[in-house]
Amino acid sequence: MSGAPPLFWQQIYDPLGSPNLSALLAALPVVFFLLALTVFKLKGLTAALLAILVSAAVSFLVFGMPLDMIVGAAVLGIANGVFPIGFIVLMAVWLYKLAQRSGKFQVIRNSIATVSEDQRIQVLLIAFCFGGFLEGAAGFGVPIAICAALLVELGFRPLKAAMLCLLANAAAGAYGAIGVPVLVGAQQGGVSLAEMSLMLIAIVQVCTVFVPAGLVWVLDGWRGVRETWPVLLFVGVVFSGVQTLTLIFLGPELTDILAPLVTMAGLGAFMQFWRPKRIYREADAPPSAAGTESLKDVLLAWSPFYFLTGVIRVWSLPAFKALFAPGGRLAGSVMHLPIGLLDQRVQELPPLVAAVHTLPAVWHVGLLNASGMAILIAAVLTTVFSKKLGLAAAASELKLAAKDMWKPLATVSLVMAVAYITNFSGASSTIGFALAQAGAAFPLLSPVIGWLGVFMTGSVVNSNTLFAHLQAVTASQIGIDQALLVAANTAGGVMAKLVSPQSIAIAAAAVKLVGQESAIMRSTLTSSLGLLAYVCLCTLLWSMVLA
Repeated sequence: MSGAPPLFWQQIYDPLGSPNLSALLAALPVVFFLLALTVFKLKGLTAALLAILVSAAVSFLVFGMPLDMIVGAAVLGIANGVFPIGFIVLMAVWLYKLAQRSGKFQVIRNSIATVSEDQRIQVLLIAFCFGGFLEGAAGFGVPIAICAALLVELGFRPLKAAMLCLLANAAAGAYGAIGVPVLVGAQQGGVSLAEMSLMLIAIVQVCTVFVPAGLVWVLDGWRGVRETWPVLLFVGVVFSGVQTLTLIFLGPELTDILAPLVTMAGLGAFMQFWRPKRIYREADAPPSAAGTESLKDVLLAWSPFYFLTGVIRVWSLPAFKALFAPGGRLAGSVMHLPIGLLDQRVQELPPLVAAVHTLPAVWHVGLLNASGMAILIAAVLTTVFSKKLGLAAAASELKLAAKDMWKPLATVSLVMAVAYITNFSGASSTIGFALAQAGAAFPLLSPVIGWLGVFMTGSVVNSNTLFAHLQAVTASQIGIDQALLVAANTAGGVMAKLVSPQSIAIAAAAVKLVGQESAIMRSTLTSSLGLLAYVCLCTLLWSMVLA
């Protein structure tokens, strides 16, 4: 039938016959979204809705993607925004609210004041160390949601709390939950995991040493850095050093678990022997006084996060994952829902892939093995073991969490629709191919591809899935170490987490600034671009050394 839609549609990576012009139009949705939030100061939800229209227009008019497939890509993106991402973040916020209502947060706040009343030290403990630990345990915005809210509880201004948590994530985001970003990057790029880990050490770890100083500079300027340099140096070196040793001897899986734990313990010990001459607190911050709770009370107050850590670790075990893999005993609990408009209809072409490859478009819904379920169990355990909580109180907090989070999570889902439309249309690959034409200068631009991938998808894992193979192929063509460029894709992507729409939406919700996403993005954009520039220069220098 002549009017029937095509069974297959093949991606076109240079629809205009000019790689640079094609790439400029392919980048239009990303550029529009950045301008919508930073220049036009639109609300996140409004900007995301308009970005969907822009990405759909570019995919249809420029890349020739059929309309029904564009709709299918949008549906799959929204579905993945709801589950697993939305489910994870909602459960994390619920866990935080339960800890708050149970009275545990008052004890936690007092215990933090026992370490130091100085907010510069508190931001190191919470945003940097504890946030890094949550990134290694759960990822997917959980550290931003919990730590930003905790900083507000400690008297930080909401906008600054959001900014600090986003910036702190630059130290841990490369390794993510259980090292998955690195594992995926090595697999998709076809490089040795050990070699990629070494390249990440070369690019990321020096920068990590200075992230604590960046946090204090944001909070208290250069004066604050001068007054706290001993602890900044200690925290930065210990955190980065333990990450480096873990990568070398154990691999990426425990990198963001061991480093934060060791650094938190070390920071607590360090503060027993050193104090800043001036105690810094923001002008409108309430007085912070150390509590008189016993060690037992303090340990019990942190119990929600013990539960979270323990359950997440079980969920990450290979034996547990195997239960839900094809052929596993619980494989039937995972639903695989193909998107009929899109599934097995879009084809990727060489040189993006080795041979013509038809893309699946399946929404995987596994409630039992989802990270969100692990957080839900931690919330239930917190309710059971808290005297001040009951079923009615827990249900009330869940309802309140859903009310607070529906707009941010709707924004995340709409941004995911933009990402999926852009990816399935081949527009994201077009940007990568255009940058890859830089030849010997490509290492300078390589991290930019990773940055764009994370900005569009909100995930270093997704960015590596999209672009690690392209990075490896380009590296072989220009005679550069493949592992270096795959690592550069990862490192560049981490710096985009400071401004990715998903991260911004979660941060805005955590500090009750929904509708002010543009203000948060403007506060972190310069830092994101500055860190990206560092990664670009570092990658270029290492490419020269290794050549």
